[in-house]
Amino acid sequence: MLGFLLRLLPFWVREPLLIAVGSVLGVRIMYLAVRDHDRVAAGLGVVFLVFTAIRVYAVVRALRARRNPSAAAAADGAAVDAALQAQAQAQAPAQVQSQAGAGPRPGPGTPEKEPNAWGQAVAAVAVIGALAAALWVAPRVMPSDASTPEPASCSGGEHEELPKAYKQTPQPVTGEDLCKALNRPDLAQLLGTPGETATTASGTNNTAPLTDGKVAQPEAEVSFDTYTVNVSATYNELSTDQYVKLMKFGDETDVKTLTVLGRPAVFSSDHTMKLEINLGSGGSGGPVEEGPLARTLSVALDRDDRGGYCEITVWSTSGALPDDSALLDIADKVLPTISEQPVR
Repeated sequence: MLGFLLRLLPFWVREPLLIAVGSVLGVRIMYLAVRDHDRVAAGLGVVFLVFTAIRVYAVVRALRARRNPSAAAAADGAAVDAALQAQAQAQAPAQVQSQAGAGPRPGPGTPEKEPNAWGQAVAAVAVIGALAAALWVAPRVMPSDASTPEPASCSGGEHEELPKAYKQTPQPVTGEDLCKALNRPDLAQLLGTPGETATTASGTNNTAPLTDGKVAQPEAEVSFDTYTVNVSATYNELSTDQYVKLMKFGDETDVKTLTVLGRPAVFSSDHTMKLEINLGSGGSGGPVEEGPLARTLSVALDRDDRGGYCEITVWSTSGALPDDSALLDIADKVLPTISEQPVR
């Protein structure tokens, strides 16, 4: 159907239109082929460019013929005269004489009046302009490419019943609250990887280990291709000074105390745990191993440091870590959502 409609268009409208479409598609496909290293796309782009070159050659020939109509007409007239002369020699002498007395030989039929070249040129320019405008507007009005991954949304914990520890804690945040606060559009930029998109985001309403479920400890986690960020709030009576003293008995390294948002805080580093689970026959898992190093920023829940703290931890499977300034930037954005409050 489209080919039939194109054949109905005048030559000086159809050919520029095909050249414009072929050149735009060819250049675009070749760009994508070079960017994605796709040989099939490169071959398709070459086909469009060759098609466009053929149309350009046809238009050039037509322009030359239009600029030199006398040469073409002379060649046609010579061919007609030669044919008539051969026919006259084959006829009888009387017919030759009568034909000679009748007057000059009528020329070829009167050519049809050609369409206005200027009108066709204006129409071609208008069509090409409309096509260019459509190509320019399409990316802005059409939906984004389906292959582009969408950022992960928070999931889990919003419909589950809160443990008893949350009911005994005055105004605690939940895992859903922390996930919404952490899963920010600029989180990847704060980590120093602005081109990445969150792959997973979740929040859970846990309780602190070794407390018999009496201490609320909600947490949220957002993962990227490079880094994973975990934020948790622990509602116990442990002050930052006491927490630092406990670090001396643990495996934490590179401990550094500071103040964040007017609250006592401490930096520390520790290794994560690596656990492999075999889902094959028997379902046995491997031993727990030492995982990559993680960097943690612990900040008191209130300025008076009466107990409880919030932790922001970052790690990666490669073992690389961002600068401490990235954790401070995240704290400046996330911690204000956790109101200062005494823990009872």
